[in-house]
Amino acid sequence: MPTSAPPTIDPQAASRWQGLPTPASPWLHEEIAQRMQARLDYINVIPKRWLHWAPLLGGMQAHRQLLRHYPGALALVWESSPQRAAQAAGALSPPWWSPLRWRQGATKVQMDTQANAQMVWANMGLHMDPAPEHTMARWHAALEVGGFVMFSCLGPDTLKELRAVYQRLGWPIPSHAYTDMHDLGDMLGVAGFAEPVMSMESITLTFASPQRLLQELRGLGRNLHLDRFEGLRTPRWRDRLEEELARQLSSTAHDGQLALSFEIVFGHAFKPAAKLSLSSQSTVTLAQMRESLADNRLRRSEKLGAAMPDNIDR
Repeated sequence: MPTSAPPTIDPQAASRWQGLPTPASPWLHEEIAQRMQARLDYINVIPKRWLHWAPLLGGMQAHRQLLRHYPGALALVWESSPQRAAQAAGALSPPWWSPLRWRQGATKVQMDTQANAQMVWANMGLHMDPAPEHTMARWHAALEVGGFVMFSCLGPDTLKELRAVYQRLGWPIPSHAYTDMHDLGDMLGVAGFAEPVMSMESITLTFASPQRLLQELRGLGRNLHLDRFEGLRTPRWRDRLEEELARQLSSTAHDGQLALSFEIVFGHAFKPAAKLSLSSQSTVTLAQMRESLADNRLRRSEKLGAAMPDNIDR
């Protein structure tokens, strides 16, 4: 059974981090969002309302691209704190004179997750979440039946080179562990989703200097490990870290630059109709009956389409 939290994560540290203001969306998160958008071509559902989960870190450029991808759809935005919600509202509201007010779909920033949406979009945030199963249940509650969630996060092989450096030096681990994609798929099922599809990509980023590498990591998140270093580090310790990074992460395959691996996990799943629980005497609402009948018609249609020969013009 999957655990209720990512391995080794400190919930209090995660909660504090989620309440902090955040700078511009990291380059890596925007890149992953573009790769995740390519997967939308395989989804037949065209949302009229969709919920963007934590776009400040997940990708503000990606939000604007999704507005163009679904013209006329209402985009709802959820953020982890009132401060971040206000920051997102300011960044996503075009000036009154901008043509984008008419060209783009509308965006509404909210703290309530009861969205009645057909899509939840959650990019590169779940690995920093202290309660991923709870978050998945909130995604499920925000969706209409037949809607879907698209998400991405970091996987277990992320920063394996950096962890090896810390281990050789006898230092505490530099990051909390990240959940395996198979466990994430199990969590989706526990949250009520159906037909989860999980995939993984490996990305190697290179950096010209230790300073640039550390700058990028600070923008991506924080070390939420329960056994991380206590207190602040000294300038002498930082100098030692930079020396070791320059020596141990230099890659001949990348012209001497410092190389770090990132495992990216992608997932999507649908919200199915609720199964009717019937006994010898049961009460079923009209809405439940309509929902069940609509779901059965959809399944029969899908089976019929799958059984038709490829040479028939559909």
